[in-house]
Amino acid sequence: MLNTYVILLRGINVGGKNILPMADLRYFLEEIGFSNVSTYIASGNVILESDLPPDITKDQIETALPKKFQLDNSYIKALVLSENQLRSIIANKPEGFGEQPEIYHYDVFFLMDLDVSQALLVFDPREGVDRIWPSDGVIYTQRLSSQRTRSRLTKIIRTQAYKSMTIRNWNTTKQLLTMVIKMRSSGQ
Repeated sequence: MLNTYVILLRGINVGGKNILPMADLRYFLEEIGFSNVSTYIASGNVILESDLPPDITKDQIETALPKKFQLDNSYIKALVLSENQLRSIIANKPEGFGEQPEIYHYDVFFLMDLDVSQALLVFDPREGVDRIWPSDGVIYTQRLSSQRTRSRLTKIIRTQAYKSMTIRNWNTTKQLLTMVIKMRSSGQ
């Protein structure tokens, strides 16, 4: 039975490192056995079908990518989410989250092999600028757009815990679910 997964790749096309064209990524993932592969923007968002369970899909992608594309594999991680998992992340957002994009930047920190309680240790939100909400496998963040240069959330990238996180903005997160639903409903 084929499972439809959303794959969030960490460490692809970020800061001029690990450059990987999405067309090459799509072709490669089909080459190693996945089907109906599509990508969304160039930051490592993939939707695909696999007859493998999530953990084996994750291992296969994490092992094969650095070999094929000579990427720095200390950055590469894959988070494999089912449609239901992504749907739950969106449905369980904090009240009002994502509803004032003209005032706030909204992001979701997806945790990879990292417990929420461990991840929270590196968050130090600035009062009046940042807000965070921990949830199951994610941390929702909000930054006041007019004060984003004062945000303390950017300090997280210098921590060891950051190697077990990947960030997507709220619009990307919602768009990935839309794409999964469309793929499933079109019978691709």
